Amino acid sequence: MCGTTTSIAFESSYVISFPQIRKQPVSTATTPSAASKPTGDISSVFPSLSGSASKPLPSRFVDIKKRLIRGHEAQIQASWKRLLRVLQQKRDEIKTKGSDMVPEINFWDLNDVEKRTKFRDALHQTGVAVIRGVVQEKEALGWKELVKRYISSNPRTKGFPSTNPAVYELYWSPSQILARSHPNILRVQKFLMSHWHSAGGPSDTKHLISTSHPLSYADRLRIRQPGDASFALGPHIDGGSCERWEPSGYGLGGVYNEIFTGNWEKYTPWEMSRRIPVRSDLYNGPGGCSMYRMFQGWVAMSDIQGGHGHLKICPMIKEATAYMLLRPFFSPSKAQDNPRYLDVAHWPLENPVSSSLQGAVPANCQELNTELHPHLGLDDTMIYVPEVRPGDYVAWHCDGWSSALTLMRFLRLGPG
Repeated sequence: MCGTTTSIAFESSYVISFPQIRKQPVSTATTPSAASKPTGDISSVFPSLSGSASKPLPSRFVDIKKRLIRGHEAQIQASWKRLLRVLQQKRDEIKTKGSDMVPEINFWDLNDVEKRTKFRDALHQTGVAVIRGVVQEKEALGWKELVKRYISSNPRTKGFPSTNPAVYELYWSPSQILARSHPNILRVQKFLMSHWHSAGGPSDTKHLISTSHPLSYADRLRIRQPGDASFALGPHIDGGSCERWEPSGYGLGGVYNEIFTGNWEKYTPWEMSRRIPVRSDLYNGPGGCSMYRMFQGWVAMSDIQGGHGHLKICPMIKEATAYMLLRPFFSPSKAQDNPRYLDVAHWPLENPVSSSLQGAVPANCQELNTELHPHLGLDDTMIYVPEVRPGDYVAWHCDGWSSALTLMRFLRLGPG
């Protein structure tokens, strides 16, 4: 099962933790309990998997969009022009470099200051990375065999697609638990979390955040057979969809304020204090996550080569985020088949304003495609992660775009 057309990986999502704070007792008789989530599977949070048609968003999103940029219309238009120019440059760079865009570091080099610094600078630009040799190859292969036996012993486990499951509703199999608790994986998670910062600096007492205490996040299990084309997931982002524009979602922390005021260049993807108040699951979706996850990642348990079903990622975290968030405020004045369709001069501010947030559906993850997000050049900018071996670790920023295409065998631990 270690052929180049297959892969299995664990995905772990890790979050901040808070020092214990004394609170006044709260009466359980008067405290409402959180609404339980409906049951579902991986297709419950991706319209592209369920095949359900996306309905127009309610008219209140027209008001949300107007309020977001009110008083900054000229700045937004100017920033859009700057962004499209930079996107073309980044697109050319990514097309030329391909998987070489993704920074790498060996597990045994995590204490090397020079190598750490080089890695950090690249990670802050791309939002994705590979850490080599985190787990011994023999141990990683053992996890793979263990999870195969576990699946075989539990044939009634719910999965998607129902006729030939590729994504299982399993969260606490022995292999998943062993991976989450492995000391090397925990060390890598701490290392990656250290690349986030608070605007208040190390002495920030307002936002009680720890980047040295990864918390276990139970995610579902994905296993795909070689050559299986029944499951393919295009570019997407976890952590909500409409919530990124809503004042009661990401707006609670002002996470994207610079983008919505026409200063996307000043937006800092790695600032964490603003993300603490965020509500990323306003609609209680079946696969929605309400936790603040700094990264998502997985450990490879076979040799995985680009072009053989490997993970794809978009290695430009700031520019990609800015485009996705600003896209709903602009509409083309030329037909899609016009040679100048993508020219910045033909993308004015939307008038009249619609409720559309391209690719965003309540209670679902954010999806992206070439029709709704044409300037991104997704065919060029969604690149394969470099070839990995059993025990290598891949991670990407919580706002990062990933896709899982055909010919892939995968084991995951969470929504998206």
